[in-house]
Amino acid sequence: MSKNISLASLGHLLGISPSTPLETGDMCRKLQLVFLPAKKKTPRLQCFTSSLINACNILGIQVLSEDEACRSDGKFKPGMVVIAPGSFKDELLAINRVSTLYDNIIVGIHDEPAPLTEASLPQERLDRIVGKLAWDMVHISIYITNDSWTICTMNGGFVRFDGSCPLPSDVLKTLVPKLTAQVVPPKPSNFDHRPGGFTLGHTETAHEVSADFTGCSRLWSSNSYFLTHTSRETLKYRSPFYKKIVARYLDQRSGMSYGFFARQLPVSAPRALRLKEYSSSLSETELRETPLLHLENKHYVPINVLNEWHLVEPVPVTVITTRSGCQKTSLNPETDLVAISLDQGNITLMTPHMLSEASESRPSFDTLTILSHALGNTFIASILQTIRPSWQFPVILARMGASMTHWHGYPEDSAIPAGYFLHGGNKPPVSCSTPQSAAYSLLGKIEALEQALQKNQEYKGDIHIEPNHGTNIVGSYSLTETAVLINGS
Repeated sequence: MSKNISLASLGHLLGISPSTPLETGDMCRKLQLVFLPAKKKTPRLQCFTSSLINACNILGIQVLSEDEACRSDGKFKPGMVVIAPGSFKDELLAINRVSTLYDNIIVGIHDEPAPLTEASLPQERLDRIVGKLAWDMVHISIYITNDSWTICTMNGGFVRFDGSCPLPSDVLKTLVPKLTAQVVPPKPSNFDHRPGGFTLGHTETAHEVSADFTGCSRLWSSNSYFLTHTSRETLKYRSPFYKKIVARYLDQRSGMSYGFFARQLPVSAPRALRLKEYSSSLSETELRETPLLHLENKHYVPINVLNEWHLVEPVPVTVITTRSGCQKTSLNPETDLVAISLDQGNITLMTPHMLSEASESRPSFDTLTILSHALGNTFIASILQTIRPSWQFPVILARMGASMTHWHGYPEDSAIPAGYFLHGGNKPPVSCSTPQSAAYSLLGKIEALEQALQKNQEYKGDIHIEPNHGTNIVGSYSLTETAVLINGS
C-alpha cells in the first residue's frame, strides 16, 4: 500500500488495475509457476532448477504441477509463468501452448554463459539478448555457469549473481518483479487514436520546441547508451511460423528501440487544498483507499506529503514525444514527434500530420510512464503553490512545461543538477510498459518532493532510477540542457 496516494486513485488516474502488486511480497502471493524441464538436463541445470523451486517454496510462491497449470486442452491457464529449463525441439517449445501471446510469461534456463560480457556495448548487448530470446521464443532468459547465473530481459538489461544456484533473497529482489510485470505493448483499443492529428505548426513556440528536440538528438548521438533499433528482420528464427509470432507479439513493429525524449506542454495546476482546513471527518483508511473525493462541486485526489493530506484537483496533461521506432539520435520533428494526452485514465494519441501513409505509428511502450510523469508534475505544482508559494516550479510548468529524457543507463553524480532529486533505486526492477513502472513514476515523484521539502532546497525536477532498466530525468531543464548535463557540450 502506498503511503502517499491510494492505489484506487492510481487506478482511476492512470487506467491501471487497483489490484496491481507494487511490493515484492504481494507479487509473490499472486505468482503461479509451473516447471517444464527438457527431457535431457545437465547436472548443473538440475541443481539450479531444484534450488529455484526451493526458493519459490520459501517465498510462498505457488509452484503447480503441469496438470494444475493447464486447461483441459493442454494450453496454459492465463497468468501462469512457465519455467522451461534446458533445450527443446520446436514442437515442444512452451510458446506452442499459450492461448494468447500476453497471458503467460515464459522463462528459458540455459546451461551456458550469457551471450554478453561486462565490456559489451549496450547496443551489442541488446542485439544479442533479443536475438537469443527470439530464437528460444521466451520472454526472459537465465544463463548458468559454475560460478554465476545471469538474468537477461527484453529491454537489453542483464543482472549477474555470484554462485551457481539462486538464493531466495536474489529471487525475491530481482526475478520475482520480472515474472510479475510482463512487457506488453499498449493496445490500440486503450487509446483514442487520431492519425495525422498532430503538427508542430509554425509559431515561435513551435520553432523552439523543434530546435530543442533536434538539439538534444544531436548531443545524444555520441552516447552509446541511447540505444537505436534492433530490427526483427535481422533476427534468426527457428521457422517462419515463429517469426510471425514475434511480429505479433511486438504489435507488428519493425523491431525494438529504447529511450525517448518528451516535452510536456505548459499547464496551470490549481492550488492544492489542505485537507485539515476543509474536513476532519475522513479516516486515514478512507483517505488511503478512495480514488477521488467530491468537494465543492469538484473532484480531488488525496495526497499525503510529509504526513499532511492535501487535496489536488487532477487536470488533463499533454506531452509531445518521440515516435516509437524512429531514429531518436537523428530526429525529423515533422515526422518523428507525436502528441499524447491523459485525462483521468483516458489516453489520446495523435500521430504526425506529415507522416507518410505507408508508415504506421504505434504508441510507445513507455506511453503510460510518460503520462504518469506529466500528471505527477501537475501534482507537485499544485502542492507547492500551497506549501512553498515562492518556489518557481509551478510558474515554469505553466509557462514552459517540462522536459523528459529516458535512456537505458544511469547518470554520473556530477551530472545531477541542483534541485533535482533521485528516487526509485529501491523499487522492484520492472520494465517499461508495465503498470508498476507508471505507478513508481508518480509515487516516486511525490517522494522526490518530500526530499526537497525536508532539505528546504527548491524543487526543480526529479531523476527516476529504474533498477536493471534505466533513468528518467524530468523537470525544468530543457531537453538540450539535459543532454548537455549527461553528454557534455
